[in-house]
Amino acid sequence: MRQIHLGAMFPGTNSNTVWNDPRSGSYLDFDTYVQFAGNAEQAKFDFVFFAEGLRLREQNGRIYERDLATRPDNFTVLAALAAVTDRIGLTATINSTFNEPYEVARQFATLDHLCAGRAGWNVVTSWDRFVGENFRRGSFLRKEQRYERAELFLDAVMRIMASWRDGDLLVDKESGRFVADPDVGAFEHRDAQFDIAGHFGVPPGPQGRPVVFQAGTSDEGREFAAARADAIFGMYSPVEEKIAFYADVKGRLARYGRTNDSLLILPASTFAIGDTDAEAREVAMAVRHQQVDGRTAITFLESLWNRDLSAYDPDGPLPEVDPLLEGTRASELAGVRHYPDRIATAREWRELAEAKNYTIRELVIHIMGWQTFIGSPSTIADQMMSMVSAGACDGFIMVPHILPHALEQFTATVVPILQERGVFRSEYEGTTLRDHLGVSAAAASTR
Repeated sequence: MRQIHLGAMFPGTNSNTVWNDPRSGSYLDFDTYVQFAGNAEQAKFDFVFFAEGLRLREQNGRIYERDLATRPDNFTVLAALAAVTDRIGLTATINSTFNEPYEVARQFATLDHLCAGRAGWNVVTSWDRFVGENFRRGSFLRKEQRYERAELFLDAVMRIMASWRDGDLLVDKESGRFVADPDVGAFEHRDAQFDIAGHFGVPPGPQGRPVVFQAGTSDEGREFAAARADAIFGMYSPVEEKIAFYADVKGRLARYGRTNDSLLILPASTFAIGDTDAEAREVAMAVRHQQVDGRTAITFLESLWNRDLSAYDPDGPLPEVDPLLEGTRASELAGVRHYPDRIATAREWRELAEAKNYTIRELVIHIMGWQTFIGSPSTIADQMMSMVSAGACDGFIMVPHILPHALEQFTATVVPILQERGVFRSEYEGTTLRDHLGVSAAAASTR
């Protein structure tokens, strides 16, 4: 029976969270992070995962209200959690577009030592100049350039981490002192993006290198994952799309000399739990309405329409005007989603709204407010096992809607059922994140 891998995502202030719920903890109070990670570790999860936010988002000069809950630095949080956890993996998104290889190599190598081999890195690119304004390069990279830089960035980081060789640092038996080769940590890396050379000051951590995650679903992202990643942070999608994605990515592994079990696919998964399936459906609908208030609905619609829609009533009908195709795209400015064909998508949304008699807010709730798993604990366990057996994924990254406590219902009710059925561990068998996931350190080695 296939074992299920489980991670827990601390999503920050995105559309999944209901940060203004009275039960939600502070995103700056360390206790929030301690409780979240501690709960996941007690349930024997593989890892906790932290999303990244490099700038407060805005549209039409208005800051997203939920972003004001703050978006703290991931390395700082992970380093602090290393001191208060023992076995759970510590994984976070770190951008390859607006960072430098030496700095990231040093931070991850240090973290892997501090947490005794539990560090993981979700390698992402950034595609909008809105975020780029916070950095000296400014602007943004085109799609093909983003993945080129990501490949070269990862190459550079891995080359720097590999600069320490066996025997570089030895203990002199007579004096008991460390002695080092004069070239210890020496590296040189020159390509289209980077021209760096020097000495790396941190020896390899217990894992050799951090576990590498990748989150893109484009063709370039899939190829990058097949060649370089240990795990994929999957996006929300219907199960049929998950199966197709899984088969496609796994089918690319052989060309890089890799086997199916060398790369794990772990989709982000939200949930609504009730004592019965009917009660869970009521919970799910209540959460959806919490996630999408009137302003959120209008902001979401503006990302497609590329217009200021603040004059529209969120409890009224969709705009009759078509989206703007000219001028600065909202998605370039504010980090919101891309739409290949805005006119066609608007037409589809209008047809759906007319058929269902949806208001703007009801339509947005339908489009963006949904849960992957809805049901009693037993029903959700059945659904998870079915998806893994069907070849849709290797496990799940659970995303609660309220932090830090919403995960506790899942760990208290669903996890024990998975353990009883023999598909999820009851105790940790290894000590590193690589042990938990069962992946080797070879995939992201320099080429």
